[in-house]
Amino acid sequence: MNHLKTFVLLAALTALFMGIGYMIGGATGMLIALVFAAGMNLFSYWNADRIVLRMYRAEPVDETHPNAVVRTYVADVVQMAQDAGLPRPTIAIIRNHQPNAFATGRNPANAAVCATTGLLDRLTRDEIRGVMAHELAHVKNRDTLTMTVTATVAGAIAALANFALFFGGGDDRERPGGLIGTLALMILAPMAAGLVQMAISRTREYEADRVGAEIAGDPASLASALQKIEGLAKQIVNTTAERNPASGQLFIINPLAGRGADNLFSTHPATANRVRALMDLGAKMGLAPGRANLADIPPSTSVPSTPSHQPGPWG
Repeated sequence: MNHLKTFVLLAALTALFMGIGYMIGGATGMLIALVFAAGMNLFSYWNADRIVLRMYRAEPVDETHPNAVVRTYVADVVQMAQDAGLPRPTIAIIRNHQPNAFATGRNPANAAVCATTGLLDRLTRDEIRGVMAHELAHVKNRDTLTMTVTATVAGAIAALANFALFFGGGDDRERPGGLIGTLALMILAPMAAGLVQMAISRTREYEADRVGAEIAGDPASLASALQKIEGLAKQIVNTTAERNPASGQLFIINPLAGRGADNLFSTHPATANRVRALMDLGAKMGLAPGRANLADIPPSTSVPSTPSHQPGPWG
């Protein structure tokens, strides 16, 4: 089912990209856009995850990291990946004060999960486990290919639409719609790309919440983390996400600060609805609110449930 969603999504975005090419340069422009889109889709399949990791300057970490909170974060991700029957993913941190996290990669064997230093500083261990279990759920559900390729192609559509005014010179006869059509394209194309992104996003997030809560064994801590992250994301600007809004869908909570029209087409469900679903799941699982199943973690990885939240050192 996820492979079908990926195909439909890429087909829709490719058609939109071709439409932009037609508006800019007629039939010739559409053909060029088709060739370019085919190459971009293939390139995105193999390289989009590396592009995203490089964009956010993600730093791989392991059990030898000098920061105790990072070592605990790594140990918990490794343990939960094993529990979920997943290969060990690349584990990384992003030096950003906004608490957030995302997963990327074309398949579980080539996956990476990333947490910001703000997440590790500001959330408890139980909440961090819940967040990273959500990201591992995306890997397990093979959502990461859809998320990463969509972000790459949608970003390219937005960039091409912004450049549309400068293509085709001053001869509007070869440019369907002329200047008015191009101006409309600049506005409508990114909005259309956003709508395509939304097509599967809400279901994907709800499912990752459910599977992630089962992996961590603690729906309440994930619910608490979602509420904390949403509140802080509105106060702390993620400058990289603001410059690359198409990548916002990758994160567990929308990283955009909500300025202007950033949230006009949010790719995330309402946090209150997600929290409600998680609390209902916790009740069905018979778990006490806010209690994580830490007993199954090997003693070698055991640390206090609430780590120090002093920033750094992250070197």
